[in-house]
Amino acid sequence: MKLHLILFVLCLSAAARAQDNPIGIFDTSADIGKPKKAGSARYDPATQTYTLKGGGYNIWFQRDEFHYLYKKIKGDFILSANFAFIGTGKEPNRKIGWMVRESADADAAHISAVAHGGGLTVLQWRLLKGAYMRDPDDEIFTPKKGYQILQLERIGKRYTLKVAQPGEPLQTIGSKEMETLKDEVLAGLFISAHNEEAVEEARVWNVRISRPVDPSLKPSEQKIQGSRLETMNVFDGKRTVIYQSSARFEAPNWLPDGKTLLFNEGGSLYKIPVQGGTPDKFSTGALDRNNNDHGISFDGKMLAISHHRQGLTGGGSTVYVLPLGGGTPKQVTEATPSYWHGWSPSGKEVLVVGQRGTPIFDIYKVSVDSGKEVNLTSNGPGSHADGPEYSPDGKWIYYNGSSTGTMQLWRMKPDGTGKEQLTFDEYNDWFPHISPDGKWIAFISFMPDIDPSAHPANKQVMLRLMPTAGGAPRVIGYLYGGQGTMNVPSWSPDSRQIAFVSYF
Repeated sequence: MKLHLILFVLCLSAAARAQDNPIGIFDTSADIGKPKKAGSARYDPATQTYTLKGGGYNIWFQRDEFHYLYKKIKGDFILSANFAFIGTGKEPNRKIGWMVRESADADAAHISAVAHGGGLTVLQWRLLKGAYMRDPDDEIFTPKKGYQILQLERIGKRYTLKVAQPGEPLQTIGSKEMETLKDEVLAGLFISAHNEEAVEEARVWNVRISRPVDPSLKPSEQKIQGSRLETMNVFDGKRTVIYQSSARFEAPNWLPDGKTLLFNEGGSLYKIPVQGGTPDKFSTGALDRNNNDHGISFDGKMLAISHHRQGLTGGGSTVYVLPLGGGTPKQVTEATPSYWHGWSPSGKEVLVVGQRGTPIFDIYKVSVDSGKEVNLTSNGPGSHADGPEYSPDGKWIYYNGSSTGTMQLWRMKPDGTGKEQLTFDEYNDWFPHISPDGKWIAFISFMPDIDPSAHPANKQVMLRLMPTAGGAPRVIGYLYGGQGTMNVPSWSPDSRQIAFVSYF
């Protein structure tokens, strides 16, 4: 075989190996534009973190040099990750970020969400193959230390860059129509040294690619691509995907052993190890139409579930309790719909959200033994109360309510008196969950354009954290989710982590 043919075969073999050996969620790791210094990418499955190294003169003018970790993707998408350079670097204009590209050619059309080493964060693009690069007139500079969250979203032909500093909401800083990019594109992480003699290094984590549903469809017509079960350290924001499926599952609870999670799917409950694995079905007897409102008593002995009885008003959601170790469910509520949301510390009462002859949802305290209900909120037309949960010391019931216009977090005394508003912002805040040590509130925030009395699925939402002692909320997670993400108590027993569901 002649030398040039041997080289050709070797190149084809190398390309095949790149495709056959994915790095994390990406298919290909390659230098683009033949930079003088070679780059690389590696993935640590234990921390689900990517480390990128790359050389290259720049990503600019009529051609580019950089290292690219990418996959092919079609349709609308949301790319999100945390980015941080490693080391001080040689050039303030070294670059990292997300890139969407028509091909792996050095002069290909593309659009990029770019974070520079000197703090400049910007959306940059090349409209046509071989054309000069462009960026907007506005230049936004962010702190040089720490890390940034970059999100690049494609809806149709429009690309939008949103950026956040740790703890802050995402802010839109650039948007561009890219008519020249086809439906199937390359999408992934990149790094460029901006110096052909240098190699720069960066760390990227919380990497997520989500596929939003068509917002013009009715909720009943929307279909998610799949679900991820995730855990997060609330103090550093690091997330871990422990299980994912093309099926819709929801609402994880952390079991008292600290080693197991419980979630619902298709009317049944399942257990799964916190490290991941194959879910095992959890028996709830003859009740096989369970929804995403379920949770464990403070003493770790009992489980409350919400099950749909057939042929009843409002879907027939009814609250039952049963031993966590297994047993026959006992019906607690008769009036429907009733959705469980909290246990009393004594285990003698549960908190439910229900409609009682009106379209208004209110909060009720219900005796587990007798089923006697006590109404704790009295909402007027257009308002809604939901998500009640006791503090571990039993002194307060935390909940979300829309009596002031938007959905905000509140608390009240166990008899329904002494109501206090806790959040005062433009977002719609739902489902306050109190940490086992009583110090923190984790909750989900929907954007201002959502109906305050609705908590839909398939939306861009934030997970936020605030002290029970008072203080401003801070963002700990940005995700595509909503209904089913974190409806029920989901704290780990050590008060350091939460579990939740995101969609993709």
